[in-house]
Amino acid sequence: MFETLGFEETTPRLASLYFALALGLGFGVLAQLTRFCFRRALIGEDRRQAAGIWALALAVSVLGTQAAVTQGWISFDGHRLLASELPLLAIAVGGVMFGIGMVLTRGCISRLTVLSGTGNLRALLCIGIFALVAHATLKGVLAPLRSLLGGYTVQLGDYATLAALPGGAPLWSAVIVLPALWLALRSQNSALALLGGATIGALVPLAWVTTGFVLFDEFDPIAMESLSFTAPMSEGLFYVIASSALPAGFGPGLIGGVLVGALLTALLRRDFRWQSFDSPRQTGRYMLGASLMGFGGVLAGGCTLGAGLAGISTLGVAAPLALAFIALGGIVAHRLLRDGSSAAASLSAGSPATPAPQPAE
Repeated sequence: MFETLGFEETTPRLASLYFALALGLGFGVLAQLTRFCFRRALIGEDRRQAAGIWALALAVSVLGTQAAVTQGWISFDGHRLLASELPLLAIAVGGVMFGIGMVLTRGCISRLTVLSGTGNLRALLCIGIFALVAHATLKGVLAPLRSLLGGYTVQLGDYATLAALPGGAPLWSAVIVLPALWLALRSQNSALALLGGATIGALVPLAWVTTGFVLFDEFDPIAMESLSFTAPMSEGLFYVIASSALPAGFGPGLIGGVLVGALLTALLRRDFRWQSFDSPRQTGRYMLGASLMGFGGVLAGGCTLGAGLAGISTLGVAAPLALAFIALGGIVAHRLLRDGSSAAASLSAGSPATPAPQPAE
């Protein structure tokens, strides 16, 4: 379709950069306003409200994406999320590692990116480490280990997508959407908060359709992409250090847009404030968590947005498995840290005590 739009000086790649900047800007604003985060929805003190917003975003993303597929605008045939060989071991190991990492850093990578725009230096360090480890896992010294773990696969054939199961796409979309809507309606969120979650969800099909249909050019093809942070972080790092070798595309644009959107929102709401680490111990904890997320995100096929919110909208089998393992890793890590903090406090005080609160992120 791109060749019919009349752009003579703009390539699809450059157009995807501009679009990604706008997409990231919108996500950065909305995510800052709603405090959108899968970790918060899973184990946060206000997890009921956070889960409602996340669930509504998921419902809208599935409905919008599958509507676009039905209209014939996009197709996920041949997409990596629907690969016939499922790297089950990599998804399991990577998902659990990512879940542990997001608990150690008090936020999934999308939330940390948003927080970086609000003056949070803890989050800024984490996204730098995340990008470095993700890039090393994709193309650097950790790539052989990724290939080793990814070599253990399960052959799914045509059943790599839920749409191939009895009932087809309509039934399995409903299986995802209806419980998500129920959870959102029972979350006791304000209408404005739910609107923010729904709008975040709408960004997913918007990105699929724009990159896979509007900007499609058979003579200069670009990848069909949506909200994700693992590969874009790696691409953003490579662009920062070697921009003369490769022009910016969707990934760097998305990350840049999120940072700017979060920054503008924080400044306008007067939420911007510098925050840093309290101790070397805390610094080490966050660095470890960011490293685990960087390696785990690549193994699992994406983060809580790429393999979760956007991935599940494709109805691929790999995406819900990745999100389930991320949730498992997060819950186990949270309980171990909570029990360990309680035991340490009891020993030091000689009696049971409540663990000291961590920075609220």
